[in-house]
Amino acid sequence: MKEDCGNMESFRSLGLSENTLKVLQRKGFEEPTPIQKKTIPAILRGEKDIVGQAQTGTGKTAAFGLPIIELLPDSSRTVGALVLTPTRELAIQVAEEIMSLKGNKRLSVVPIYGGQSIGLQLRSLQKGIDIVVGTPGRILDHLRRGTLKLDKISYLVLDEADEMLNMGFLEDVREIMKNTNAQKRTMLFSATMPNEILQIAKKHMKEYDLFKVTTGQLTISKTDQIYFEVSMADKFDALCRIIDIEDDFYGLIFCRTKVDVDTIGNRLMERGYDADALHGDMSQALRERILNKFKKRMINILVATDVAARGIDVCDLTHVINYALPQDSRSYIHRVGRTGRAGKEGNAITFITPSEYRKLQYISRDSKTDIRKAKLPKVQDVIKIKKARIKSNIEDLVKSQLPNVYHEMSKELLEKNNPEDLLAALLKYSFHSELDEKRYVEIESAVVDTKGKTRLFVTHGRDDGLTPRKLIDFIKEKCNISNDKIKDIKILDKFSFVTLPFHEAEVLLSQFKRGKKGLELYITKAKKVRK
Repeated sequence: MKEDCGNMESFRSLGLSENTLKVLQRKGFEEPTPIQKKTIPAILRGEKDIVGQAQTGTGKTAAFGLPIIELLPDSSRTVGALVLTPTRELAIQVAEEIMSLKGNKRLSVVPIYGGQSIGLQLRSLQKGIDIVVGTPGRILDHLRRGTLKLDKISYLVLDEADEMLNMGFLEDVREIMKNTNAQKRTMLFSATMPNEILQIAKKHMKEYDLFKVTTGQLTISKTDQIYFEVSMADKFDALCRIIDIEDDFYGLIFCRTKVDVDTIGNRLMERGYDADALHGDMSQALRERILNKFKKRMINILVATDVAARGIDVCDLTHVINYALPQDSRSYIHRVGRTGRAGKEGNAITFITPSEYRKLQYISRDSKTDIRKAKLPKVQDVIKIKKARIKSNIEDLVKSQLPNVYHEMSKELLEKNNPEDLLAALLKYSFHSELDEKRYVEIESAVVDTKGKTRLFVTHGRDDGLTPRKLIDFIKEKCNISNDKIKDIKILDKFSFVTLPFHEAEVLLSQFKRGKKGLELYITKAKKVRK
């Protein structure tokens, strides 16, 4: 029976085949991401090399994987495409993603990376492979052994090029490129474009098209981003409330250190959650087992560090939780970009302590994204939702055909007990720990101190016709603030100063983008004078 590929017009317009459209529909893809819209038609046209700048979480694997699948011939048993990745986890993930996208196309895909049995890799390569996904070190090792030939490849992909630069792989990459077919097409993808990466493009690539997806175009538009103010001591209990209130939680929890990852992972497992932890100190075999369990939803919670999570690319995550605030806006975008993908909605939650409020505001401004404040669900709300869920599940079971053994036990118990008392006892027996309010501790609101004041620097002064009244009107236009909160205005010849309460200052500053000064006056934080 022909499969309906309706609602795939946006992907069909890119030039993809019916086989690919069916695969995308089965996987739940709805709309191509910006980088996919730009690169897929260009790769399919087959005219130039490709340089794509886009962050993690923007669908880059499909952006280069789909057209490569379309263009490679079936079962050539010769390496037609090589994808280089900075980490073993990413190599595995990219290989699995390409496999899941190929549909009925007869292509073999294998990941090649350090830490895996060299014998296993040799046997795979001897059989003949169409697409190799690997890390630079192990690929170079096979080239030197003569066990991998790249003289006939049609496509070379450098994925996460800036990470390969950070990890010191660029010389290996250059060496690998010398061993490839000169007529190949090269595709370079990177979140940032430092000079070293651009030099690779200029020296080792033919004429290329540059496609750039800016921060504002990242695929986090369908992600609801919120933050909760909690003390450090209450973070774990806040996390449990978030997990428990969701009907089908499937998420990544980010911690800053390996110790925190182990601690939070173990505490979750002790409470009975289907959780596990992932960080760089684990053996490769253990990391692969944990990742496999998470992808197959044998566990629904994975606690990880940023580094360990680089190879995780799951389209249907419901939540990303920043248990610890990320170091910068780029890390925040990388994390948040892992949910709300493939046209689906997602949730990004950040826990902050009172002292981290300013840093969160900076991340919000720098990433040009709105992170709204929310209140943690109360214990009574969590219990109420759990009760409703239990009732619904029991009613579904009543409608199903239960085995006779349960009917027999039911009759025996009903002969000796009041039905209402009996059902109450069974509920307590089955769900006591779930419905026990003592399972949750009281969480006091961690109030961010916004009572302080912020001194602001204004780029205009008397020479520009600025007066105290004009400055007050300008500030009130930008953020709804009363006159009595605007203090200590000082108008000088070339510039001015004004003081606002902390919160109002943050709101005002969020109206200004870095570097966009133009003719309109610009306001920033005043620098402290060091004596």
